[in-house]
Amino acid sequence: MALFYINRYGGEEEKQGEEEEDAEAKARARVLLERLRQQAKARQLKKQQEAQPEGGEGGLSGGADPGLSPGGGKRKRKGESEELSPGSGKRKRKGESEEQSCAQGQKKLKKKRQPRSSSEERADAEEAADGSTPSKKKDSRRKSDVPQERTEADSEEDIKQQENRSNLKNKSSQRKKADEETEGAETRKKENSQRAEGSQSTKEELSLAALEEEANPPPSSLVVLGDYDRKPVQKVQPFLPQWLAQPKLVQKRIKDNLVPIGDVPGIHPRLLKKLQMNGIESFFPVQAEVIPAILQSASNGYLVGQGGYRPKDICVSAPTGSGKTLSFVIPIVQVLLDRVVCHVRALVVLPTKELAQQVSKVFNIYTDGTGLKVVLITGQKSFAKEQEMLVQKKVTGYCSLADIIVATPGRLTDHISQTAGFSLTQLRFLIVDEADRMIDDMHQNCLNQIVKAAFQVENDSGSNMLFQRTKPGPITAASSCYPQIPLQKLLFSATLTQDPEKLQQLDLFQPRLFTSVYSEKKTFGVGTETEQDTKKYTLPEGLSQCYVPCDLNSKPLLLLYFMLKMKFTRVLCFTNSREASHRLFLLVQAFGGVAVAEFSSRLPPNERQRTMKEFEQGKIQLLISTDATARGIDVKGVNYVINYDAPQFIRTYIHRVGRTARAGKVGVAFSLVLRIQERRFLRMLKDAGIRDIKKHPVKGNSLKPLVQKYEEALCKLEKTVKNERAQKRA
Repeated sequence: MALFYINRYGGEEEKQGEEEEDAEAKARARVLLERLRQQAKARQLKKQQEAQPEGGEGGLSGGADPGLSPGGGKRKRKGESEELSPGSGKRKRKGESEEQSCAQGQKKLKKKRQPRSSSEERADAEEAADGSTPSKKKDSRRKSDVPQERTEADSEEDIKQQENRSNLKNKSSQRKKADEETEGAETRKKENSQRAEGSQSTKEELSLAALEEEANPPPSSLVVLGDYDRKPVQKVQPFLPQWLAQPKLVQKRIKDNLVPIGDVPGIHPRLLKKLQMNGIESFFPVQAEVIPAILQSASNGYLVGQGGYRPKDICVSAPTGSGKTLSFVIPIVQVLLDRVVCHVRALVVLPTKELAQQVSKVFNIYTDGTGLKVVLITGQKSFAKEQEMLVQKKVTGYCSLADIIVATPGRLTDHISQTAGFSLTQLRFLIVDEADRMIDDMHQNCLNQIVKAAFQVENDSGSNMLFQRTKPGPITAASSCYPQIPLQKLLFSATLTQDPEKLQQLDLFQPRLFTSVYSEKKTFGVGTETEQDTKKYTLPEGLSQCYVPCDLNSKPLLLLYFMLKMKFTRVLCFTNSREASHRLFLLVQAFGGVAVAEFSSRLPPNERQRTMKEFEQGKIQLLISTDATARGIDVKGVNYVINYDAPQFIRTYIHRVGRTARAGKVGVAFSLVLRIQERRFLRMLKDAGIRDIKKHPVKGNSLKPLVQKYEEALCKLEKTVKNERAQKRA
């Protein structure tokens, strides 16, 4: 339904608008009236032009009639003029009666006059035929003083001739009446036709005026807010903050954009030697951009300069295997090389224990021999033992034993709330790896608790109060009078969200974004460029993607076909649950012929570490896992990734297939997709800008040799599952 807005309270502007509208309407009415008047004048002129020739004919006929009386000529002209007037029948009859009375009077006068000669009578007849008037005859008679004598015979002849003339005159008058009646009928017809034409023209003018008014309607006080027209819905482009809309772009292609470690400015020589000792001669594009940015933000050391200077937060969005871990390890170690007192200066928060262990190993490599202490708290050790690693109690109070802490969210919040003497008030760097998962889960509001602990006021008095910091706020003279340690946040993820509402939860300060997620322009000729579809996520350069449409019953056979017939090696297979991974492991183990192991949270940490080492050494060819290994874990030597269960979310797919083709190497990812799921799966990839996935169908004939042995393995699986259930009950 159309919505209308009525301007009820019109001010002076509305009154002026109404007066202008009235003036325009009056002007239009005047124009129409002038047009109609001009048309009426034109019609009157036409009627007068038609009436003029008719009046000339009547005057000529009136002059032909003889009049003997002195006033007969005037009366006759008066009657003729009345006859010429249209539509007056009474006036015509009056003129005819006057003519008859004049003729009778002339006869009586002729009888009383003297008798005339025949020559005079002939002259009179000729004069009557020529159209001379009686007044002229009298003048001629007065001029001629010759006495005329007429006989009685001449008078009788004159009477007869006069009667003949009167008869002729009556006949001519009847003919005139008939001619006038026909002419009057014709004039009436013409007038009617002209009136009809005039009415039609006025109707046409009125219709044209109405159309003009419809085409150009006068402005109304009603404002139409909506109508019934169906219009194509325009896609609303999201509005992003400037730091998200204009990020610092990082090259995607690793091999083509390697930067020698000596070309990156600001790196300490000590760390350059460590890098060379570990076989690193060049940085990846992400590392070459992010390391100098972090070093520059900490160029003034721990303390903030005059004026309340505060470093900008940094966000990094780059594909898996692009070297994000080393890009924050190197600058943090370099900034903390000159520390004197041991305090928690850097805190790294990661979503999984395995990823935390991996990052802790990298920190230990580059802090070796520097005096910096790295502590890992993930719950793999007892809570009391972790407390002993974090804090030591002395006579003067508690002192910290860690410079760098690598933790998972749950265990970290436990120590913040329960460990006495554990303080984050000297925290300089807060690193959140896999930030999108941390934002989505928020792990019992872990990040907010960390920030609250970092700005917590200590009860101790003394010199430490000089460096006590408060929560950032407006810059004032009081806030700038003493130095304060800033808290800088560093966010890293392969699938960093661009939702401003979610990023707002992190309370970032003037953030800078480094990303390799952007569209490339390809040239297809001279002066022609086409821009690819904008991608939301970036995959490793050397990754090849395929999907296999299948049925639910044929999925295990396809996995065995890839391992036994296609001779796949070092395969990482993902399922959606722990139960599914365990049953698939038991089924492949019962089938035989494949070195298989499982990796999930149902196994103890020691067994998971041993399994991972064996897989990296090549002793295990198929590792069946849940999404526990999908986030950030650098599993060395993965040649193939198989999504046994199709991922439900695009981020899960990105992190799964990112376990292969790392650090510029080559890898292949297969996804077993049910035919019911195929359409949704492809749409999910298309929406994310991933279009280079290929269809790889497997014929049913190639699976037939495996069916018999597969059925035997199913029977073994059933017995094994029953035994495990019985053991759990016992």
